[in-house]
Amino acid sequence: MPGTDRGTRADPDRLRSLRRELHRYPEPAWREFRTTCRLVEELRSVGVDELHVGRAAMDPDERMAVPDDDELAAWFDRAREAGVDEDVLADLAGGYTGAVARVECGDGPHVGLRVDVDGLLVEEAREDGHAPAREGFASEYAESMHACGHDGHTTVGVGVIEAVTDGDFDGTLTVFFQPAEEASGGGKPMAESAHVDGIDYLFAVHLGLGHPTGEVVGGIEKPLAMCHVEATFRGTSAHAGKEPNEGDNAVQAAATAIQNAYGIPRHADGMTRVNVGRVEGGSASNVVAERVDLLAEARGETTELMEYARDELRRTFEAAAGMHGCSVDFDVVSASPRADSDPELAALVADTADRDDRVTSAVQHADFGASEDATYLMEAVQEQGGLATYAIVGTDHPGDHHTPTFDVDERSLPIAVDVLAESVERVAAVDL
Repeated sequence: MPGTDRGTRADPDRLRSLRRELHRYPEPAWREFRTTCRLVEELRSVGVDELHVGRAAMDPDERMAVPDDDELAAWFDRAREAGVDEDVLADLAGGYTGAVARVECGDGPHVGLRVDVDGLLVEEAREDGHAPAREGFASEYAESMHACGHDGHTTVGVGVIEAVTDGDFDGTLTVFFQPAEEASGGGKPMAESAHVDGIDYLFAVHLGLGHPTGEVVGGIEKPLAMCHVEATFRGTSAHAGKEPNEGDNAVQAAATAIQNAYGIPRHADGMTRVNVGRVEGGSASNVVAERVDLLAEARGETTELMEYARDELRRTFEAAAGMHGCSVDFDVVSASPRADSDPELAALVADTADRDDRVTSAVQHADFGASEDATYLMEAVQEQGGLATYAIVGTDHPGDHHTPTFDVDERSLPIAVDVLAESVERVAAVDL
């Protein structure tokens, strides 16, 4: 059985260099044009022959939370101006970003690895205390940054392929470089693709999440099922002083909806969450507003509980609209189910990590408490009889995830590569 006594297999300097390059050019959901082109270049350089890009990496009809055409075109043109490979870029037109890489290394089991590649619409800190700014690799895009470590995840995915193909792996490795995780839009189209068929074991990974450098979690427990909602309240405009009675106030309807949403009854079967995170509407203080747009979400301890919270949120919004003579469009733009890590696979990751001298704490399970659309791929593998786990490789991170000062401790990158590569080899050798 392969062990970790061979020493560090990943090149820390190479991982650091690639991660910093990706960090400089963060692209949000379905706009990862430059990122995907650079990823294809890197995968080809490490000898990946079977590479599926854009539409070929997913079921294109299952994308969720896709930006409008103008937004996609702006980021597409930005990537073109950067001088990326035109042939690869053409495959991504329309926002079909991401890639799936497959390497054949023998007749053993089929193992999958999922990493995400998108950035966030967060403006990065520029003060000297922020390492990317101080060391010259902060985001060059003012409106976006890698505030959740996906630049590290992409780097780890490339590193695992390189380590596995140079190691003792006997089987097939498929790595999903998934777009649009932050919008919960990319997991389902990849899970619905033929690339998932026949996968016996699936690993997914995240850096940090409150776990320090040197700690590894074999698998998460209790990820929350969730959905993102866009709602538009429509009323009738009127002069607020002269004839307010002629108007149907969309602001009043939205305010009622927000207030009542937080009063949705809790469920006896488990925890639920609702939140309204953005509100925009109206035009002036003396105008009865005719339109208000909201972004909201519903979560649940199980998929069924999320659906309960979602349906109650819809009912609450519709009732508030009707109360004030308005209408409401309630659209679920993306979602993700709950899928738990299989204990056998989580235990293998934890045991592999425990053999690594750089790992100071290896635990089999930890509660997640958030949501992740990797659960679509996990669920797909589990439903066809395979095992899946979502591991965490700890990293010290100044600032919380999704904040302008977030950064990863780059010492965690080779740990992640080595632990995952060894886990891939071990699961193929023992065939759980």
